[in-house]
Amino acid sequence: MSSADSIEAPIYAGLVEEQGDVPAEVRRVAEEVLRDADRAVDFGAVRSSAAAR
Repeated sequence: MSSADSIEAPIYAGLVEEQGDVPAEVRRVAEEVLRDADRAVDFGAVRSSAAAR
């Protein structure tokens, strides 16, 4: 979070200080899960059939 954000949204800044940046953490975990899933499952066939429609 930038200093401009904390000036514009002091309540949010306080929550981030107390609880951490939950949206950023969720985004990081979701990206990690997608990478893991992509390595574990071959989605190529699904993407090909979806593109053919």
